[in-house]
Amino acid sequence: MPRETIPGEYLAGVGEAGLDDGEVAARRARHGYNDILEGVERERFAALKDTLGDPMLWFLLGTSAVFLVIGDHAEAVVLALAILPLAGMDLYLNRRTRASTEGLASALASRARVVRGGRRVILPARELVPGDRVEVEAGEAFPADGVVVAGARLQVDESTLSGESFPVAHAPLALAGLPATAVAVDAAHCVWAGTRLLTGQATMAVCATGAATRYATIVRSVREGRHPRTPLQLAVGNLVTLLLFVAVVLCLVLAWVRWTQGHGLLDALVSAVTLAVAALPEEFPVVLAFYLGVGVYRLAQRRALVRRSVAVENIGRVSSICSDKTGTITEGRLELAHLLPAPGVADNELRRIAAAASRAETGDPLDLAILADHGGELSWTSEACFPFTEDRQRETGLWRDGRVIVAAQKGAPEVVLRACAIGAEDVAAWRARIDELAAGAHKVIACAERTFDDDAWPGGEPDRGYRFMGLLAFEDPVRPGVRAAVQDCARSGIRVLMLTGDHPRTAAAVAREIGLGEAAPRVVEGAEIERRFEAADGAGSARDLADVDVIARALPAHKLAIVRALQRSGEIVAVTGDGVNDVPALQAADIGIAMGGRGTRSAREAAAIVLMDDDFASIVRAIAEGRQLFDNLKRSFAFLLMIHIPLVCTATFVPLAGYPLLYLPVHIVWFEMMIHPISMFVFQRRAARLGEGAAAPSRGRDGRFFARREWGAIVVTGMFVAVGLAGAYLHSVAGGAVEAARATAMAGLTAATAGLTLGLAWPATRPAWTAVAAIVAAAVVLIETPGLHTWLGLAPIPLGHWLGAAVAGGVVGALAWFGERGGVRKAGA
Repeated sequence: MPRETIPGEYLAGVGEAGLDDGEVAARRARHGYNDILEGVERERFAALKDTLGDPMLWFLLGTSAVFLVIGDHAEAVVLALAILPLAGMDLYLNRRTRASTEGLASALASRARVVRGGRRVILPARELVPGDRVEVEAGEAFPADGVVVAGARLQVDESTLSGESFPVAHAPLALAGLPATAVAVDAAHCVWAGTRLLTGQATMAVCATGAATRYATIVRSVREGRHPRTPLQLAVGNLVTLLLFVAVVLCLVLAWVRWTQGHGLLDALVSAVTLAVAALPEEFPVVLAFYLGVGVYRLAQRRALVRRSVAVENIGRVSSICSDKTGTITEGRLELAHLLPAPGVADNELRRIAAAASRAETGDPLDLAILADHGGELSWTSEACFPFTEDRQRETGLWRDGRVIVAAQKGAPEVVLRACAIGAEDVAAWRARIDELAAGAHKVIACAERTFDDDAWPGGEPDRGYRFMGLLAFEDPVRPGVRAAVQDCARSGIRVLMLTGDHPRTAAAVAREIGLGEAAPRVVEGAEIERRFEAADGAGSARDLADVDVIARALPAHKLAIVRALQRSGEIVAVTGDGVNDVPALQAADIGIAMGGRGTRSAREAAAIVLMDDDFASIVRAIAEGRQLFDNLKRSFAFLLMIHIPLVCTATFVPLAGYPLLYLPVHIVWFEMMIHPISMFVFQRRAARLGEGAAAPSRGRDGRFFARREWGAIVVTGMFVAVGLAGAYLHSVAGGAVEAARATAMAGLTAATAGLTLGLAWPATRPAWTAVAAIVAAAVVLIETPGLHTWLGLAPIPLGHWLGAAVAGGVVGALAWFGERGGVRKAGA
């Protein structure tokens, strides 16, 4: 059993009278107040300062100002309004980060019953000092770390700190003869701040307060956690910065050249303004925000509530899942799974005896599960009860059934078997069954019965002569669908690690049931992982976890170290959890996923996603949705780049060559009205099952959005369109009809847009066909309708030009389709 080192001075001096005022003052001066959760006050404008540090907000503000200067007031207003939701999200996240720390307070005791100077007083928990003698009732939280020095039938819920699914039995430590130096104490005697006493009444000696408690260590981990900018944020930010720089340079160069060529100041300004409208990359942040919003909605349909919108990106890029066991893979409750009556004993008889040895008022989850299974009321009259204690390892209830006294006993199998009249061979057979059940992650108890005539009962608890009634085996059942979800992860290249505070044998049994490690899970304790990381100079990596499927007896520090080790190896890590013990790992993960049903407030606040159904399978469905959303966004960005490359190139180099302007500002507005709705609405495919839909995004944490092969497909397609447009315009303008030449270019640009739309969306959906039909019809109407084409500075064009544009659009669509299949797909696979 694990042992904890406790300063002996806090145990040796613990007496019935407790500490006097002088001792309290001296220890408070040395250790301070028991402020486990320190204040989280920040500067008044700290959240606003953090928000203003987001470069994306400044880009939108600057771009809005540029559009305002050049007279495009509608675009300026749209971009300015786009700042509001982004700034609001940043402010919300700052508030949420503070709330995640404040939420930890819900598991802490606010007051404590303390023995001071021979008197029992109720004090604020922050006034406790090491060496205080504190009394804790069933249902209350322990106010500090310490050692149990008195109490019986003690069971503690440690799930918030350790993840242990079953209540943990505790026993008092004998203080006689303890040295005043450090003492090694079994964990069965130790209790921790933030855990809760389920049964019995305990007296504890406080051994650690404030920052020295385990709970405070978790709080520090939460505060030190930081969420770096995601690869998509970095990629979009870098792309926008590059495009903005290029646009500004080209605008200045174009204006200077046109002016020096003798076209006049007005022409130079119109040339620069037109290029600015075409080249400024305002669509990218707007489209990104739109797709993140769609992702939030779609993940909510998958029962995953997104608390940070960037989680929409990372959920699709997940390559490793570190999953808690209790409440995520399992249901987090005790359930009577197996009833094994002895020969000649009916199931109902075994249930009745177990219920007769149980009490609802104790709050013991085991007793509650037994009574829930039994269902009915006992018709007997209670005579006496001999409760369970750690020393006795059994509970016996005495009942009157008419003139018969029934002694019903339940408890540890070895204790109950010793009290029964049963042969050695039968004992060996039952012990084999017990070992088999225990190996399958079951908590096993035995039941026995003895009856007396009314006048034959001597009083007291019978200790022998029982009839063995059988075994009851309890389990925390695995959630339906988890095994299939684990298999989906394996097929899709996602590694699943189970991190739990449970015993290795329990963890291994659950892992086998869900098929982890191909039904032969490799189990390692958290202490072993810690040793491996220390051997690697404290900086572990995925290599140190290569032979591991399950980490048992995992402490919060172990979980956090495992997440960081995987991240150092380039993994995108999702962490699931529901307790305070999971908070540091949830916050450090790329995707923290908390359980919405049984999760603590602090876990939900620290997580990026909250599962509304607490189901591991929902995580896998969310990953599939995230992959598809990421794929959709890449198609949209590829579309924007493939169409902006020819637009910027022709808007720049045709005027630089001395020819009349190819585009007027109104043409760019027309063009922008085409590409904005297409980029946001056409490439919205729905997710299939994980492994059957979109391929996983490229692995790694380098911030790249498009791989080199993808960039190659984008540039080749964009330049093909640019050369075609320039050639068509120059050929037409040679005849002197500038308006017809511009109309030919606009027809070609429309056809290229239609081809890109169908090629990237193929097999084309109804929105794609609708968009293509709308933009082609609009082009025909605007170019061929008298009055309209004059207002737009265009002229009608021959049918041959339309047919040529259609053929060119088909070629562009084929190039886009090939680039998407051969470039985007393979790069992402």
